[in-house]
Amino acid sequence: MSETRKILLLEDDANLGLILQEHLHLQGFAVTLCENGEDGLAAYRRGGYDLCLVDIMMPKKDGFTFARELRADDQQTPLIFLTAKSLKEDKIEGFKIGCDDYLTKPFSIEELLLRIEAVLKRSGGICAEESSPRSFAIGTYTFDHPRQVLRYADREHKLTAREADLLFHLCLHMNRTLARDSALRKIWGDESYFSGRSMDVFISKLRKYLKDDPNVEIVNVHSKGFKLMVH
Repeated sequence: MSETRKILLLEDDANLGLILQEHLHLQGFAVTLCENGEDGLAAYRRGGYDLCLVDIMMPKKDGFTFARELRADDQQTPLIFLTAKSLKEDKIEGFKIGCDDYLTKPFSIEELLLRIEAVLKRSGGICAEESSPRSFAIGTYTFDHPRQVLRYADREHKLTAREADLLFHLCLHMNRTLARDSALRKIWGDESYFSGRSMDVFISKLRKYLKDDPNVEIVNVHSKGFKLMVH
């Protein structure tokens, strides 16, 4: 690793927290451990982190509350939920708030490390299409993919890494169908049910960002994927 990456770990199980902290330290991460959401939010506000690992069931502030307050100020820092819950509704709620991934306990350290590396890679805006354009005109919008900025008139909207990557792939296929399974593999890393639901949430967000130009729309292509249309 060329530089130490910082992780904020929120886990109220002291033993599990220390085990995770130690394993992550061994992989070269600098880890700050907090045992409740209130302390975690204070730690987050004191210094920048490359990623947050957040247990959902915590005292003072639970993981969902922590994530909502973080996302109110910061749409960029990647967030992975750690939870004993496996309910579909909880996972969907997590993706709606803006988490990047979701790990259900018990999980292996190896799986956690793979998820962390995948999320950090995505958050860096890394794309396979290295020779592709980096700026796009979308009707009266302009989209700067490397800076993750969508402009309309004199307004700028900063996108999350995943929002920017999804819009980037839609732009590459402008007025053509972006296959759902292809987008899931490239951006989410798998084609699972939960990744698919997460992508649907992000498509809804992009539609809201593009609503000011009536000539721009993202349409569903039944059983195939999505199409960014500019009329």
